Amino acid sequence: MKKTRLALALASCLMAGSAMAQSSVTVSGLVDAFAGSMKNSGDTGSKASVGSGGMTTSWIGFKGTEDLGGGLRAEFNLTSFFQTDTGATGRFSGDNLFSRDANIALAGSYGRVMLGRGLAPSFLPTVLFNPFGDSFTFSPLVLHVYTPSGNFGSRTWTQANAADSGWSNEIIYTTPKFGGLQANLHYQFGEVAGQTGKKNIGLNALYFNGGLALTGLYFDAQVSNPNSGAAIIDATAPFSSITRQKTWMVGGTYDFQVVKLYGTYQASKDTTAGNPQAKDKVYSVGLSAPVGNGSILAGFARTKRTGDLLASTTGDVSRNTTSVGYDYFMSKRTDLYAIVMNDKISNKSSGVSFGLGMRHRF
Repeated sequence: MKKTRLALALASCLMAGSAMAQSSVTVSGLVDAFAGSMKNSGDTGSKASVGSGGMTTSWIGFKGTEDLGGGLRAEFNLTSFFQTDTGATGRFSGDNLFSRDANIALAGSYGRVMLGRGLAPSFLPTVLFNPFGDSFTFSPLVLHVYTPSGNFGSRTWTQANAADSGWSNEIIYTTPKFGGLQANLHYQFGEVAGQTGKKNIGLNALYFNGGLALTGLYFDAQVSNPNSGAAIIDATAPFSSITRQKTWMVGGTYDFQVVKLYGTYQASKDTTAGNPQAKDKVYSVGLSAPVGNGSILAGFARTKRTGDLLASTTGDVSRNTTSVGYDYFMSKRTDLYAIVMNDKISNKSSGVSFGLGMRHRF
């Protein structure tokens, strides 16, 4: 009887320990490909092709969490971008293996602290407040702020946001939710010997309440991504590399059920060794309207680029981009989309693109 009681007691302890330290690891991802014709403003001609990531950049990865007890959790994310059309890793040649996520975190009632590679402070406000989400192919706002166009060394457009949509060597503190309000504080170490002041810092706030959503962000960037380097933005036309950028943005959406409206405004100031280089002012508007099993999407972005350096080269530059499409959901995880885009940079030829694609989440 004593032996039986002892065995039961040990089993009970083991089960209790297991319950306190429950953990899970999941494999998830997204596959997106489209067929169409691409021509951004300034391109020499249209290119018919099968492309990757028409609506969302394809990715695959691992996500894990462990319950540590007392409301505390350990979490990790390891996710990698890939190109569906070729099978190549990364968003582009030279991209890191886990360029989407490579981080570990502790989360609890106090909020969440993350270490590693994660989102830049500009990412969520940008992708959540335009109707085409995180499309780096057809979203007018994303194209203007994140995506350079033209061949490297002869860019027709240099992205408005320096330091990429993700930051490496980063600490992110995410606050608890206060009503519908939550904020994220970002700090990226420069990791440059002898330059301890070289870093990226930023913050954003997001507020959701019924049909209303609001956001704001600020960042001060001195470090490139995904790998550290001297320049934080492309050293090509229409202006050369810069060493620092300060950016702020505000945005909002309102869902009227029959239509959801989007709007953002952003301003950036670029400098090199304290000297003014260029300024960007970016605004975007858009809408989505449910029709059948999908939604009609429409978006417009305009960027006005001015500055001392531009005046000595090409002069002030503006860019206008409009996209219209329909996103049809065959299920909760699979959708088909069709998008047409018109793109015009003031000193370049105009471009028209279209794509028919499919996206699946797993």
